[in-house]
Amino acid sequence: MSRLRTLNFLASVALPALMLLPSGALAQTAQDAADAGVEPIAEEGGGDVIVVIGTAGAGMRRQDAAFAVTTISDDAIKQIAPSSTADLFKIIPGVSAESSGGQNGANIFVRGFPSGGDAEFVTIQQQGVPFFPPSTLSFLENSQLIRIDETFDRVEAVRGGTGALFGSGQPGLTVNFVQKTGGSEFEGLGKVEVTDFGDIRGDAYVSGPIGPDTSFMVGGFYREGDGIRDAGFTAERGGQISANIEHRFDRGKLLVFGRYLDDFGQWLLPIPVIQDGDDISEFPGFDAGTGTLAGPETRRGTLNDGTSIDLADGRGAQVVNFGLNFDYELTDNIQIRERASYLNGDADTNGLVPAGPPQTAASFAAGLGGTIGSLTFASTGAAADPNQQVIQSGLWRVQKDIDAFVNDLSLQFTFGTNTLTGGFYYSSYSSKDDWNLGNGLLLTAEENARRLDLVLADGRTATRDGFVQGSFFNVNADYDGEDIAFYLVDEWQITPDLRIDGGIRWQETSVDGVLENNTFGVDTDNNPNTLFNNGTAVLNGTFQTIEFEGDEVSFTVGANYDFSDSVGVFARYSQGHIFPFFDNLREGLDQTRKVDSIEGGVKISTDVVRLYGTVFYNEFEGLSTFRIVGGDRVEAIGGAETFGVELEGAVGPFEGFTIGFSGTYLDATFQDFFASGVDLTGNRVQRQPEWQARISPVYEHDFGDFDVAVFTSLEFIGDRFSDPENQQLLPSYTEWDAGISVEFNDRIRVQVTGDNLTNEIGLTEGNPRLIGSQGSGVILARPILGRSFRASTSIRF
Repeated sequence: MSRLRTLNFLASVALPALMLLPSGALAQTAQDAADAGVEPIAEEGGGDVIVVIGTAGAGMRRQDAAFAVTTISDDAIKQIAPSSTADLFKIIPGVSAESSGGQNGANIFVRGFPSGGDAEFVTIQQQGVPFFPPSTLSFLENSQLIRIDETFDRVEAVRGGTGALFGSGQPGLTVNFVQKTGGSEFEGLGKVEVTDFGDIRGDAYVSGPIGPDTSFMVGGFYREGDGIRDAGFTAERGGQISANIEHRFDRGKLLVFGRYLDDFGQWLLPIPVIQDGDDISEFPGFDAGTGTLAGPETRRGTLNDGTSIDLADGRGAQVVNFGLNFDYELTDNIQIRERASYLNGDADTNGLVPAGPPQTAASFAAGLGGTIGSLTFASTGAAADPNQQVIQSGLWRVQKDIDAFVNDLSLQFTFGTNTLTGGFYYSSYSSKDDWNLGNGLLLTAEENARRLDLVLADGRTATRDGFVQGSFFNVNADYDGEDIAFYLVDEWQITPDLRIDGGIRWQETSVDGVLENNTFGVDTDNNPNTLFNNGTAVLNGTFQTIEFEGDEVSFTVGANYDFSDSVGVFARYSQGHIFPFFDNLREGLDQTRKVDSIEGGVKISTDVVRLYGTVFYNEFEGLSTFRIVGGDRVEAIGGAETFGVELEGAVGPFEGFTIGFSGTYLDATFQDFFASGVDLTGNRVQRQPEWQARISPVYEHDFGDFDVAVFTSLEFIGDRFSDPENQQLLPSYTEWDAGISVEFNDRIRVQVTGDNLTNEIGLTEGNPRLIGSQGSGVILARPILGRSFRASTSIRF
């Protein structure tokens, strides 16, 4: 579609509603409501909220922002009660967040940017600075490196727009976590949370003054339990400690912050379910909402190469992160800003990864070219039924030792109504990887699966302690990356109502790496009759080097016009780039991706209604990615085109009652896209629904000594395809959550929330290790978590 047609499309959607309104109409509506005694909508996410993200650092009112931004307050986070960091992102328009993988291992998709998983186009910051610049490496995305707890004051998220200029230059989604800071009085909170599935968690923080101009905050959480998908052992455990000290000068302030995370959880993967078109039902004996293949018999294993693995180590991170913010006015017209962060630690993954749907043991033996001689349970030696449903699942082990330093220094010059900011961004980051993928186990197809040993009738031994396969892919690699960028941004308030801005960023990225080579198809004991170690991948002691260097220029130009203090519109054009990550380069994929984006929006913020609507068009070029399917590398290259509409806001029809809402329409298709040499142009971009919507009513009432809030949310996710071939359908589903909180004397708060109250079986992923349709009947897919309840009590002091 031509640029002209796109601009016409944006204008046709964004402007008519405003053209029909007198500039003071909404303001008058707000005044009428006030005269009638209607309480204003709570300020969470309102137009007067100051956002730092998407700006050069000074921050601005959300109502004045010429880009699409969402803010989530501490109180809103409490009501949402997200099950993980990524689960919070589901309320951001234009974002599809799959948190069905557990505390870690999320898949997050943005505005039709094509991606098969993880979160390639999502950068997470703390205090306005990225803590790990690569937004995604294989088996590691940014949300794995941070947890939501009571130490955070708010979360900000900008989609597209100015994101391509600041921080790591992310043109997709940038999310900023902002810590609480201390004030002039001591205060704090302690909270205990329990669940109906046995997990327990404690949160606490305390803050206050150290001196007249210095304050502190320290807090964190610890949790432990088996998880909603109970593996029969403690699979969820760990915590986070955060702290900061803030000192205020006459003309500025310094904030020093730190965070230690040591938290791991079960990596939740596809399970057997039954699909008949749009209908999804449970596989016999396997609860779709709470079941897992992992269990006591699969928890520990010794791989064919002698390596030990423990599924209780799960997926997570043990990292330390320190940083600082320094803001100082050198003169009345010149301000310096410094943002820095250092992160170091481990981000490991241990999981039980299914290879294909269940089948009978006899069918499995036939696939090996034989029939069953003996089939026994590995733990007891007792005979198993040849008609037993079995499944092959592999013990995968991925270890990552990561390190990152980020520094962002800028100077801001103010000349009347013009503000000019110039900055220098530098980051250095590394990852030492040790992978062992494959290691298939022959298991019973049931919850908490048991190991099976199989000997074929012709005497060949198919398994060793349940292992039917060795490694099919190994990585021993050491990567180092460096980013250097300069940016220049100018904002000009032409009139009290009209502001324009423009900016440019030059970035150079370089990567060096050393990678050990695999030898494939090795029979490690030179015995063809022991099938469990035939066809093994083995690191062979030879190495190859990886080198990349590239530079690009990104830019944006935007404008904001205010009809009044509460009604405004904006428009923006931007071009951003994403450089290849370590894993892309390992596979020989060195394309730099380019995103052109045009967007326009309407912003309405009154005492009665808040409405933020954005329409956008993206052109995405230079996609290069790969999948590992059956041990083979499958490459995909090409681009995509997206039209979208995003809507979020709230309405307060009467005192105490607010209806929050958000929604996204997305028409995202592949363009000039080839996977395994097949042209998939015109196919829908995988795993992103055409329609998604969320409505969240809240009723609050003050009974004098205590306040009661009743809240609920209904979320609709439209149908999607799990694969770029559009052969694995993920049907639409609706999830219903609800809760109630009671607060006594502004000190004690009791809250109960229920998730997925109807126990909906909503699929978020098919079988990523299969190309093409899984057909009807028994398939592998990853459902959302089943019905669960959480109760918490907190005391504020």
